[in-house]
Amino acid sequence: MNKLIYIITLMLLCACNSKPRVIAYGKDNCHYCKMTIVDQQHASELVTKKGKIYVYDAIECMLYDLKDHPERDYKYHLVNTYNNPKILKNAHQSIYLISEKLPSPMGANLTAFKDIEQGEIMLQELGGKLYSWDDLKKQFNL
Repeated sequence: MNKLIYIITLMLLCACNSKPRVIAYGKDNCHYCKMTIVDQQHASELVTKKGKIYVYDAIECMLYDLKDHPERDYKYHLVNTYNNPKILKNAHQSIYLISEKLPSPMGANLTAFKDIEQGEIMLQELGGKLYSWDDLKKQFNL
């Protein structure tokens, strides 16, 4: 009986793992728009405190889903950055550029950058407007 309780407890602990996972490009579908995720520079991911993972083909899809589901409790908000595709970074620490000269998969022209320096370089090259995470949430009415 004790062995059974131990096994059940272990299974429950493993099931509640709330860590990000690598996006399977070309295989995973966006949770919001259902498109196959292929663009490594614009993908994003949300992970709830209970361990449910949502992946997106564009940052704007993640923002639209956040708006549609404010009741979810997230542990991680992650984005791929333009200069470091495939590496998920904390969305709260990233800088965002909206520029018509840098299209994103769903048409919001929204791209994340690792830091303000990289964002400002691209702003000078392409024009547009830079946003912090909090500014971006206001832009998308979150």
